[in-house]
Amino acid sequence: MSEPTAPQSGQRFAGQVALITGASRGIGLGIAQRLNAEGATVILTARKAEALAEAVAQFPDGTAVGIAGKSDDAAHRAEVFDTIAEKFGRLDVLVTNVGINPVYGPLIDIDLDAARKILDVNVIGTLAWIQEAVHHEGLNFRENKGRVVSISSVAGQVPSPGISFYGISKAAVSHLTRSLAVELGPDIRVNAVAPAVVKTDFATALYEGREAEVAATYPAGRLGTPEDIAGAVAYLASADAEWITAQVLTADGGVITAGGSA
Repeated sequence: MSEPTAPQSGQRFAGQVALITGASRGIGLGIAQRLNAEGATVILTARKAEALAEAVAQFPDGTAVGIAGKSDDAAHRAEVFDTIAEKFGRLDVLVTNVGINPVYGPLIDIDLDAARKILDVNVIGTLAWIQEAVHHEGLNFRENKGRVVSISSVAGQVPSPGISFYGISKAAVSHLTRSLAVELGPDIRVNAVAPAVVKTDFATALYEGREAEVAATYPAGRLGTPEDIAGAVAYLASADAEWITAQVLTADGGVITAGGSA
C-alpha cells in the first residue's frame, strides 16, 4: 500500500486522498487541480479513458490516478473504491461532479426515458457514490471525518426554461445533500455547490455566440470558470469549513438574486 503525497506546509489537504467524479475536463478537472495543488492525492474518474489519461498527465507524477468508467455503473464504482482502498487505505474527500443533460426543450414534451436517465445519473448516481464511500470498509471514510461536496446547480433553485428537468434533478441533489448531512453528522460533513453558467463544454449551448449578452445579466460582470467552483469546493472540503454542513453554496456571480436564471 503506497502512501498519499507527503504533507507540505500550508496545504489544507496535505496527506489526504480525494476522489472527484467526472474529472477529465471542465469543473471536475478544475476541482481536482485545486485539491491537488493544496496537497491532496487525487483520484479522477470519467467515461472516456483517453481524455482521462490526458487529464491525469497534467498532474505531478504520483499525485493523481485515473479510473475510467460510467458513473452509473456499479462495477465501475466498486473498482474505484477498491483501488483507492488498496493503494491508499483511506478516503478523505468525495466530490460528486457527474451530471448529464441530454435534452433541451419544454418540460411538457420531454422524453420520459431521457428523464429517467437524468435522474439515474444525476440523483441515484450521486447517492450511490456517497453510500458506497461510507460503507466501504477499506476507506475509513467515517473515521477520517470524511467530507462530501456535490455539484448541484442554480437550475435547481429557479425555473430554467429549456433545461427544466436537469434543474429538477439538481434540486434533488441539493435536498439529498441536506438529508445526508443530517444522517451522517457529526462524523461526515455533506455540502454542495450550485453554480450558474460556467464556461465549460457542458454549458456551451447556454452562452455560445452571446457571452457578453449573458454575462451582462450577472452582477459580477462575467460568467463563471472551473476555478471559481474549485475554490468553493476546496473551502467546503477543508478544515476552514469544519462547522459547515447541510449547505448548498450558490456560486452564480449574483445572477439569481438579480432576477436571472441558469
